[in-house]
Amino acid sequence: MGRIRVLPDHVANQIAAGEVVDRPASVVKELLENALDAGATRIRVEVEAGGRKLIRISDDGHGMNRDDALLAFERHATSKLRTSDDLLSIATLGFRGEALPSIASVARVALETATEQDTAGTRIEISGGKIMHVDDAVLSRGTTIAVSDLFFNTPARRKFLRAESTELSHVTALVTHYALVHPEKHFELVSASHTLVSAPPVTRTAERIYQIFGKETLEQLLPVAAETRFERVGLPEPPPWKKDPDEPAPTPGMLRLSGFYSKPELQKLNRNSIYIFINKRLIRDRLLLHAITEAYRNIIPPTSFPVVLLFLEMPPEEVDVNVHPAKTEVRFRQQSMVHDFVRDSLRRALVEARPAAGFRAALDSAPVASPSLMPPGISPLPGSPESAPITAQGAESFELTPKPITPVPGRLDFGAAASSAEAAVWQQTAAALLDGPAPEASLAEAAEATQAAQQVEAEQAAATLNHLGSLKPLGQLRESFILATGEDGLWIIDQHVAHERVLFEKILRERKVESIQRQRLLMPLLVELKPWQMVVFARIAEELERNGFDVEPFGPQTLAVKSAPVGLEGRELERMLAEVIEQSGSPTEEARQNEDLEALKTRIAASLACHSAIKVNTPLDPQRMEWLLGELAKTEHPTSCPHGRPIALRYSWKEILRAFHRI
Repeated sequence: MGRIRVLPDHVANQIAAGEVVDRPASVVKELLENALDAGATRIRVEVEAGGRKLIRISDDGHGMNRDDALLAFERHATSKLRTSDDLLSIATLGFRGEALPSIASVARVALETATEQDTAGTRIEISGGKIMHVDDAVLSRGTTIAVSDLFFNTPARRKFLRAESTELSHVTALVTHYALVHPEKHFELVSASHTLVSAPPVTRTAERIYQIFGKETLEQLLPVAAETRFERVGLPEPPPWKKDPDEPAPTPGMLRLSGFYSKPELQKLNRNSIYIFINKRLIRDRLLLHAITEAYRNIIPPTSFPVVLLFLEMPPEEVDVNVHPAKTEVRFRQQSMVHDFVRDSLRRALVEARPAAGFRAALDSAPVASPSLMPPGISPLPGSPESAPITAQGAESFELTPKPITPVPGRLDFGAAASSAEAAVWQQTAAALLDGPAPEASLAEAAEATQAAQQVEAEQAAATLNHLGSLKPLGQLRESFILATGEDGLWIIDQHVAHERVLFEKILRERKVESIQRQRLLMPLLVELKPWQMVVFARIAEELERNGFDVEPFGPQTLAVKSAPVGLEGRELERMLAEVIEQSGSPTEEARQNEDLEALKTRIAASLACHSAIKVNTPLDPQRMEWLLGELAKTEHPTSCPHGRPIALRYSWKEILRAFHRI
């Protein structure tokens, strides 16, 4: 007998389950995507024991007839694909036909489904991949699927599950993700008779953010929207004799970007607060993560990250979503074009918005690693993976904390349906809720979200740095901060970082046209370096020369500086060189040898500006202060210095009135 044999179907399904299902949140993801593909407008998720014991999802989608319901549990059975060409234009969330059979192979599954045309629905019970019962049932249109005892027949995998609170946090985060990208749909998540997420339909994403996270979070985010047209890269032109003069030339599709980005004052210590959706699919893509980081370069510290909700829409043929079993990774056909479009759109939005930092927000402006999205009353456990580096499996982690859900009077509480009788009652009640009119409480919540979002947007439009040039300086605070007044309130400006931003952008402009002003030193300045620092210097010497330096080796471990940019001399010149060399060769940063020229250029410019700028404890006369405010107003990013520190804080007129109980 040969060594090679075909695996039984149940073993193949369990192997597939290891790729698709690794925790309860993975089950919720697959079932939620099926509900959305089915056209559901109301989705209710119920979990017990963090999803270990029970996951039940009800929707009002188009449902399935008896034959389709049975076929859905066969491997690679799908309604989304017909031929291999369909893989090039996938427009649905699920398409592999692996989710249901994989889940059914490692759990006990009960499916109840019905279409609008059928007189009777179908109920199917499966245990460990084996069909136990198939019955007719009186059901309303839609689907309810209950997954219980996850990994009951694979104890080795079950022991790798985390604590109930950790698993529940991932489920909550996942439901939150889909609620954000589908504001027009009703989402509800219930655990142990407690509502964790309640999101009635609204018209805009801003209103959804208010529903889930509250007004304070929405105040820290600004909207962004842009679009462009894909280039016809890789599409061959037909030969002249085959061209039809009456047929219009094929036009490439549009690439659209919308979403929200955080003000520079809101910073995180990891990338877990960056959420990217491609055609309403949650993904983790390093290309786009890099583009977002580049957009915030020299606006926030390099070790900090923003909060971004980014929604990209593009033709399905421009993105390959079939590169990962869990469909969390994608591949773009025109990677450079997508990367640059995202980077430039965010950067342009930051330049135009010029958000001003308020006093209250500045108190919490230090980079923090917020706790992952946890249900109210549940705390993350020590050692839990929520703040771990970005991975495909960690795509569910979320960094914002939802506001507590207040129970709505009269809202039905389904609880945990343990018996079949209770399950039948639950199903009938759920169907009535899904098919019936929206409760008055939901309509009131949606109206409140709309009103609050409009108020926040109006306040954000007023809180900008566009009036910096019209500020009137009053004086200095300890000869380090400029006090100024304007129509919108009282301002405090850090004179050092303000001048640093002015010099930084001036150096970059001069570097672009190679017109850096330099001065000849009377005597060469000798700088002692370590051997590894000499290696780093050799790598960056050319860029230093373009920035106004004339430096050459003077012995095995010594540099002789003969010329330097204007405004830099003495001890500051030596410190600047040491700082640039140290940062360029830091062993904590990966692959410095492969660093792009733009990063090196901005780092040298930032260091030059920092060491040439006006220092603290330096008295300034009124004319000098007015000049500095005027020059700051002309910069692209007056919000922060090149190292990410805030430049100006505004104590708004409204806050002043409130503090004195005038309003």
